[in-house]
Amino acid sequence: MQDNNVQIFDTTLRDGEQVPGCKLDTKQKLVIAERLDLLGVNVIEAGFPVSSPGDFTSVSEIAKIVKNATVCGLTRAVENDIKVAAEALKYAKRPRIHTGIGTSDSHIKFKFNSTREKVIERAVKAVSYAKSFVEDIEFYAEDAGRTDNEFLAKVCEEVIKAGATVLNIPDTTGYCLPEEYGAKMKYLRENVKGIENVILSCHCHNDLGMATANSIAGVINGARQIECTINGIGERAGNTALEEVVMVLKQHPYLNLQTSVNTKLLYDTSIMVRESMGMPVQPNKAIVGANAFAHSSGIHQDGVIKNRETYEIMDPEDVGVTESAIVLTARSGRAALAYRAKKIGYELTKVQLDIAYTAFLKTADKQKEVRDEDIHTIMKEVSKTSKIATA
Repeated sequence: MQDNNVQIFDTTLRDGEQVPGCKLDTKQKLVIAERLDLLGVNVIEAGFPVSSPGDFTSVSEIAKIVKNATVCGLTRAVENDIKVAAEALKYAKRPRIHTGIGTSDSHIKFKFNSTREKVIERAVKAVSYAKSFVEDIEFYAEDAGRTDNEFLAKVCEEVIKAGATVLNIPDTTGYCLPEEYGAKMKYLRENVKGIENVILSCHCHNDLGMATANSIAGVINGARQIECTINGIGERAGNTALEEVVMVLKQHPYLNLQTSVNTKLLYDTSIMVRESMGMPVQPNKAIVGANAFAHSSGIHQDGVIKNRETYEIMDPEDVGVTESAIVLTARSGRAALAYRAKKIGYELTKVQLDIAYTAFLKTADKQKEVRDEDIHTIMKEVSKTSKIATA
């Protein structure tokens, strides 16, 4: 099932909500689900229905309101989990059951006290049972990142026979390097019978800061779905950030891989999620951080003022940010001061700018940032010796 469209599977409401302190009620989840549908994601993982009555209700209510995306419910390879998920998804236009089991030797030995043969048996049974409720079945091979490729291929082949339509290959612990994860996808594409009839999916964690890089390596090597969250929120160090993978693919058109996400809604969606979950985003976060399009170094500011693309590879408006920010600090130069002064109504001559810049540096050395009110004060001082034209 190879084309150039990469499906975006959003798990903000399931994996993202597993962060301590980020619990959402059903009403909040419905608001976010509606926004994700508007954003253009292909799949919304609405929750883990068997985990609690509240989660069951949330999945059920989300299934009723989502108009375009597939609505997905997570289960373990347990019959009751699958039955409960099917019940929660019964109102969905496009339901998907996401079931699976750990496949690494570590999981098989220490988590299940089982054998490889028994794990395959449970996997096949779970997929077959889920198939009796809905057509679209995603199978996850938990800890696939640390699973032997040959055994992983065998598991994948058997669940495809049982009816799986999507194969999720998670780097559950965030352990893989991009070359390693990409090679795993390539191995599966080349060694699993029936792989051309299903979608391979990337589900990466950020424990070593590799989630985005691994996901991109995955799609370059044949995966056609990326599982991710808004702001990269998720358990431990977080999940793949939706805004990052979407913009990587957009900014590298030679990869010839597209998503259906409306990127102009990314920043606003980021704010919605951080406010609902009470989870701040670090200022230097790629794409949606407060400093993502901010410049404070004089050399950079001068370049951006002359031509934005000198130091910016993305147009801020493409992700819903109004414009680049020229932040005035002690590192800023005359060009930045003149630019900001003009923004608030002052046209400075070269002589006036020199006088203003001297006063500016004195102010900048005393505080972290020089704001508009400080510029007004500086201009009053300059006006005492030279009348300033207003823009």
